[in-house]
Amino acid sequence: MIESNTLFVRDADGKEQEMEILFTFEDEGTGKKYVVFSDPQEESGEVFASAYDEEGNLLPIETDSEWNMVEEILGAFSEDEDQE
Repeated sequence: MIESNTLFVRDADGKEQEMEILFTFEDEGTGKKYVVFSDPQEESGEVFASAYDEEGNLLPIETDSEWNMVEEILGAFSEDEDQE
């Protein structure tokens, strides 16, 4: 379980970057857990998503159906943020 509001990822050059966790969620159908995060140093507003395991290791999102589900959740999150 990811319990802090930050995580670290390695970029293409192997350099660690600190990312800000926007939210986590679980797919009720599969039980798979996901994290949505952004780079607080970037002003582009780009967000990233990944699955993760019980130890907090990031795992790739592998299928189009997974990406579609993540995009739906992200869209709902964005709408909620816009209303606040």
